[in-house]
Amino acid sequence: MPTDKDDMADDNGRKLEETRRRFKEQYMLDKSDKYDSRDVERLQKDDYWVESFLLWRHNVVDDALKMIDDSFQWRKEFAVGDLNESTIPKWCFETGAVFLHGYDKEGNKLFWFRVKLHLRDAKTHIEKKKCVAFWLERYAKREPGKAVTVVFDMGESGLSNVDMDFVRFIINCFKVYYPRYLSKMVIFEMPWIMNAAFKIVKSWLGPEAVNMLKFANKSEVQEYISSEYLPPHMGGSDPFKYSYPPLPDDDFQTPMCENGPIVSEDDVETKDEVECEVRDGVGFNQSDEQLLKPKKVNCTDEFAKHEECEKADSKAKPSKKALTTFKGSLLHISPAEELHFGSKVSGERKCLILLTNVTKNPVAFKVRTTAPEKYRVKPSNSSCEPGTSMDIVVSLHGGFAASPQDRFLVMAAEMDQSSGTGSQELSQFWKEVPRNLVMEHRLQCHVVGSSKPASLLLKENVNSPAKTNEDIYFKMTQLLEMNKRLEEQIHYCVWLQQLLFALVALLIAIIFVAYVL
Repeated sequence: MPTDKDDMADDNGRKLEETRRRFKEQYMLDKSDKYDSRDVERLQKDDYWVESFLLWRHNVVDDALKMIDDSFQWRKEFAVGDLNESTIPKWCFETGAVFLHGYDKEGNKLFWFRVKLHLRDAKTHIEKKKCVAFWLERYAKREPGKAVTVVFDMGESGLSNVDMDFVRFIINCFKVYYPRYLSKMVIFEMPWIMNAAFKIVKSWLGPEAVNMLKFANKSEVQEYISSEYLPPHMGGSDPFKYSYPPLPDDDFQTPMCENGPIVSEDDVETKDEVECEVRDGVGFNQSDEQLLKPKKVNCTDEFAKHEECEKADSKAKPSKKALTTFKGSLLHISPAEELHFGSKVSGERKCLILLTNVTKNPVAFKVRTTAPEKYRVKPSNSSCEPGTSMDIVVSLHGGFAASPQDRFLVMAAEMDQSSGTGSQELSQFWKEVPRNLVMEHRLQCHVVGSSKPASLLLKENVNSPAKTNEDIYFKMTQLLEMNKRLEEQIHYCVWLQQLLFALVALLIAIIFVAYVL
């Protein structure tokens, strides 16, 4: 029997088709020259885009159609589909008044407006609006459907910095042009003289969106944004300082240390043990040479070995969550979505990204992070031969702790067989490769407490008590390892005692013989 969920899905499907059909019949005939053909084509193919307009208008098709019409005309007028860094005046980027950087506590991207750097000027208001549209379109293409938090930093600003027309444009961007992209608006240290102005802003937002406005001062802003993504003047510790060029690449930066972490002797285990642990998601300890050595992959052998590892471990430990894999066009990446690090209590500070080349050519890759001061990635810029896999070690540096707002970006591009894979060749390759040929995949950090995550972890040490079956298993593994070392020490002590006993007996014999003689 059909369920309510099935009925809802059918109703949504009908609304989608009705919206597309009526837009074509009622709007395309008279206004086709006012739309960008790329937007019209996308409307017919992208269900999520249509759903965004419908949901923003409470599934009222007439209202959604009006919104689509307004949005498409604006996109054509501003040439949004063709906006890029070269079409925006350089001074728009140099001022640093608008940029993307960091995340709020819910993991939403922060869209910053430094109000004190904005001055009302009728001659430049179009360029400023296009700059905002550039940033929004850039983000929407890279993170489709993921909301942003707008931060109006009004510190040290005055009446000359407040441009109500510009503010209204920003609000319209989220009300009409980019529906469902706004998480909230954080207004930092708004001067009291602006109270009347922001009453008007509330009316523009409408009653349903007023609760998205969050007014905060220095002591309140950390309710929404953690200190690591707040600049010092807002009470935070973020060392980031906007500069141009280049543009912040969505905060993904090459790690400061290309050589990666140093693995201690305690991290060394046999290759077979490591392979089993990698594939069942338990964790691994291995020397640097083993970690960086490419491994030839045979799919049949790989799955057979994986099954053998699972069967061998099934009696010794509780069942584990299956390792997820992102199957990209160039690389398969494990884990697919999250890198699991421990909290300061549990102490898990290392994990692994497994890359597998599924093409017939070498694939160059780079691993970037939003927090290069925290993490060491080894290797962060290299290549993977056809049919081989590469282990990428990610470790926390020094006394830093992982955060759910931290992100990693894996970039990959296919190379010619004749291309060199040295550092200079790779550097030149990344300068020349077209952006549309680069595969990108994002990973986020997941911080766990006392329980051991089912991901690829390099174990260092666990201080918290075991509370789950997985904790018990890892505690047992740790105890068995300690027991093994103690046994070796005991055997060594016994050997020393036996040797000492023999020497003492020999000494007594010598003394006895000398006394007799």
